[in-house]
Amino acid sequence: MKVFGLVGWSGSGKTTLLVRLIPELTSRGLAVSTMKHTHHNFDIDQKGKDSYEHRAAGATEVMLTSGKRWVLQRELRDEGEPDMDSLIRRMAPVDLILIEGFKRHRHAKMEVFRAEVGKDLIAADDDTIVAVASDGAVAGVTCPVLDLNDVTAVADFIIAHCGLTVPAVQGSPGKVSHGAA
Repeated sequence: MKVFGLVGWSGSGKTTLLVRLIPELTSRGLAVSTMKHTHHNFDIDQKGKDSYEHRAAGATEVMLTSGKRWVLQRELRDEGEPDMDSLIRRMAPVDLILIEGFKRHRHAKMEVFRAEVGKDLIAADDDTIVAVASDGAVAGVTCPVLDLNDVTAVADFIIAHCGLTVPAVQGSPGKVSHGAA
């Protein structure tokens, strides 16, 4: 599986770009999964629901399942937060995992940058950032700068950078790499 990240300051448009990239990449025949890192204390469960009560009662893991989807929640309690690599090993094989967040991990990333956010460019001091996607001119970087609003060009860059092969034309044979990163 190939791994590629999107990083940037809050409000830069990382999620918006990711949500536009997924259908662009899947329409090209790629199987894509995502991972989102947050510093916030989140909870996808709701107090009063059975699965919440299982976890509150002390279950280490709670699996919630239906005919449409399943989710496995692990309560860390006194454990440290698992690193990105160990979390990826828990995911089903796909062609590409897009990571939102995990700024400090050493995987290749694209910075989503908007000057109006008023923060410094992360790429200026981070050699794992291989491109910047922005809605304006960006100075001070040696990596490619892509138009944040051109999702086709951003997808093309990620595919090329990750060395992914996609089916060329409908009806013609193509190969999508499911190999290790």
